Amino acid sequence: MRLKLLVTMGVIMAIMSCGNNAEKKDANYETAVFAGGCFWCMESPFEKLEGVKEVVSGYTGGDKDNPTYEEVCSGRTGHYEAIEVTYDPKVIGYEKLLEVFWRQIDPTDGGGQFVDRGSQYKSAVFYKDDGQKAKAEASKKALDESGLFSKPVVTEILPAREFFPAEDYHQGYYKKSPVRYRMYRSGSGRDLFLDKTWSGPQCPLKIPPADKQAAEYKKPGDEELKKTLTPLQYKVARQNATETPFQNEYWDNKKPGIYVDVVSGEPLFSSSDKFDSGTGWPSFIKPLAADNVVEKEDKSMFMERTEVRSKHGDSHLGHVFDDGPGPTGQRYCINSASLRFIPLEDMEKEGYGQYIKYVEKK
Repeated sequence: MRLKLLVTMGVIMAIMSCGNNAEKKDANYETAVFAGGCFWCMESPFEKLEGVKEVVSGYTGGDKDNPTYEEVCSGRTGHYEAIEVTYDPKVIGYEKLLEVFWRQIDPTDGGGQFVDRGSQYKSAVFYKDDGQKAKAEASKKALDESGLFSKPVVTEILPAREFFPAEDYHQGYYKKSPVRYRMYRSGSGRDLFLDKTWSGPQCPLKIPPADKQAAEYKKPGDEELKKTLTPLQYKVARQNATETPFQNEYWDNKKPGIYVDVVSGEPLFSSSDKFDSGTGWPSFIKPLAADNVVEKEDKSMFMERTEVRSKHGDSHLGHVFDDGPGPTGQRYCINSASLRFIPLEDMEKEGYGQYIKYVEKK
């Protein structure tokens, strides 16, 4: 359907284009690859997400190197139309990307997506490692068991292969040719299906934790906490108290490692994001795992502030302010009593090996 629309434009732009994907990936970013039919329609939902750096349309899953659009459209290359999402895992989690992905497709269609038919338009999640694989499989299972669809979910979960960026004229097509894009999208039946399936402001899909460590991030009962926490830890984490500045365990800690919730063990902050704020409390420019930090309005003490709590442990951590250094401009002012520090050398054996790459040796 789209091939005729782009023949002339494609030839011209292919000649002019010299490629724009040569930029080296930042080590602090990760990538996720999704196939959801027409890649034009998959870019915009991800590009607007906070924490997403770049979305590139391309081809993957097949055996032909550097395929052209026309070759992929033939259905003989084995490639899928796909997108590669580059994102900051400290800001947005892979689970959130999966949730957004499911909301863009018909996961029960094994022959393509909407008006576009053929193997090149089938839906798939291409996982980069065992962690992504486990989360993708868990999310697919949750969707299949949600009762949202009368037919089984058939979207494939496949190992990632080399990703080949599509021709330049495909990149950001919804912005380059908005009229043609809207006409195509509306006529394809995608919007009608998505509006009918995902009606309402909230996504009904609840993706469970995919790895053992995440599944163990739980808040023990109150009586157990009174036995395992010190009186100060209990008062701060469970009763929203504030410890004394300059007289707490981690305000001046300079060792490399991560800080986890003293109640649940969920990872919260990294030493690489810690700075001396001069306040006498541990201060960080951003969370290590954004999904584990919850912000709430706090009007206590005759002030309007933003409280920070842990997601799974529901521990009071401290507050976040907009007077921190770059690049975030934020200051997460946290109580030591709500934290447990895990040194870099102990992270692997304690089950936090996946976060080692985010800890900077000092």
